[in-house]
Amino acid sequence: MTATALPAPPALVPMTHIRCEVGTLVTLGPAKYGERRYVPLGGGTVRGPELNGTLVEGGVDWQVNRADGALDIAAHYVIRTGDGALIEVQSDGMRHGPPEVMARLARGEAVGRDEYFFRTVMRFQTGAPAWLHLNKVLALAVGQREARAVLLDVYRIT
Repeated sequence: MTATALPAPPALVPMTHIRCEVGTLVTLGPAKYGERRYVPLGGGTVRGPELNGTLVEGGVDWQVNRADGALDIAAHYVIRTGDGALIEVQSDGMRHGPPEVMARLARGEAVGRDEYFFRTVMRFQTGAPAWLHLNKVLALAVGQREARAVLLDVYRIT
């Protein structure tokens, strides 16, 4: 069998940087696929070349802490743009790394984003006329967890 060369991958275009305040982790205990838990999301900032605004308090980050050490993430929250538009964000991904690094994160210690894997795929939904183009955007976020915040560098996939 001969190898077929793949075409060049899609480009990633810097879109925005999100800083989200996070509440205290709530665990629901062991579940079908691992420990089921959630983190309430507070306010935050959205700053970048394509999207600016604030986070509306009240979002939730649902998680499954899997037996293999990976954390499945499903965050759902709202951005309020500078012109007052509301944009729904659905973000699905995962976080994993060496056990000692993940233990440091769990203790709230500072850990560089290059020490572990934290990626999410983001979709947007809005009815605001100026922002309708976001309904057709798929984005990739590279994340970093801090003790009381999550930082996301968001890139639009072309």
